[in-house]
Amino acid sequence: MADRYDISQRKKDHLALCAGDNVGFREKTTLLEQVDLVHSALPEMHADDVDASVELFGKTLKAPVVVAAMTGGTPEAAKINQELAQVADELGLGFGLGSQRAMFERPDTAWTFKVREQAPNVLLFGNLGLVQAKKMSTAEIADLCGQVGADALCIHLNPAMEIVQPGGDRDFAGGLDLLRRLVEELPVPVIAKETGCGLSRAVGIELRSAGIRHVDVSGAGGTSWVAVEAHRAVDDEARAIADELWDWGIPTAASVLQLRELGLTIIATGGLRRGSDVARAVALGASAGGLAAPVLKAHRAGGIDGARAYLKQVVAVVRSLMLLTGSRTVADLQRCPKVLGPDLRAWSP
Repeated sequence: MADRYDISQRKKDHLALCAGDNVGFREKTTLLEQVDLVHSALPEMHADDVDASVELFGKTLKAPVVVAAMTGGTPEAAKINQELAQVADELGLGFGLGSQRAMFERPDTAWTFKVREQAPNVLLFGNLGLVQAKKMSTAEIADLCGQVGADALCIHLNPAMEIVQPGGDRDFAGGLDLLRRLVEELPVPVIAKETGCGLSRAVGIELRSAGIRHVDVSGAGGTSWVAVEAHRAVDDEARAIADELWDWGIPTAASVLQLRELGLTIIATGGLRRGSDVARAVALGASAGGLAAPVLKAHRAGGIDGARAYLKQVVAVVRSLMLLTGSRTVADLQRCPKVLGPDLRAWSP
C-alpha cells in the first residue's frame, strides 16, 4: 500500500486524481454561469483591434490567462511543468508552479520545478504553503524563488484541505504576521492564494491590512481539494469528515465579487474551464483568469500539442467575447455591461 504520508506519493496521487472526474464539487458551482455579458451588435472595431494584453507583475501577457498552480516533486511533474510552461511562454500567458515544499524538504527534487530553460520569458509564480512558510526564514523562501526564477510567490492558504489530509497541519495561527514579513522582506511580490475554497471580503480586508496587494481567489466550483483528500484518507473517520466537507467554500465568482472593491489585483481561479469563464471572471473585476485541471487533462490527452490547442482556444474565445461586448481592452471588459443572477447577487457586499 502506498504511503499516504510521503510527500512524493502525495504529489503522484494529486496528479492522478486531478486528471480524473471524481474530485469536482458535487452541487456547488463557480456561479460564473450567473454572469451574463451583454451583447454589442455594433462593436465599431475590427476584430484585430481587440487588445487582450494585460500588465501583471512587470510583464505583459498577451491575454488575461494563467495556467494556474500545477505540480512538482516527481519526474512526471517535471515533464508537465516544463511542457506547459513552454506553451504558456509561446502564447504569452502566465504559469504557476505547484507547492515548492517538496523542493525545500527534498532538494533532489528541485529540478522538477525548474522551467526557465523551456520558458525564459514566462510570467512565473512560485508557490509555498502558509503553514510551511511560517517555519522558514525569509532567506530560505527567497532562495526557493531564486532557484526557479519566480516573478512572484503564491502563499497558499488551505486550511480545509489540511484538516482532512493524512498528516495535514492543524496550526493556522500567525498567518498574517508571516504575510507582513514576506511582503516587507521578499524581493518578489506576494500573492495570497486559496486552494479551492475562495476568499471572503473579511479575509480580503485582513490581507490588505497585512500589505498584500495581489490575491488568487481559487474559489469553489471546480476541483475540490477536500474531495482529493477524501480519496486519500487513511481511515473511516477522516473519510467521513472529508465527505461532509466536500462542497465547502465560496464560489469563485462570489469571491471575485466580494473582493473587487478592495483595490487588490485579483486572479480568478477555481473551476474555470473555458474562455467564456475567463471573460466572465474578468468582467466581474479580475485582472486574469487561471485554469489548472482542464489544462492538465488536455496535456494528458494530447501532450504538449493538446495543451497548446486547448489554450489557444481559450484565448480565442476571450478575444471573441471582448469584441462581442465592444471591449477594445481588458479594462473595457472589466467595465462592460453585465447581468448577474440572483444567487451571485446575494454574495454582493
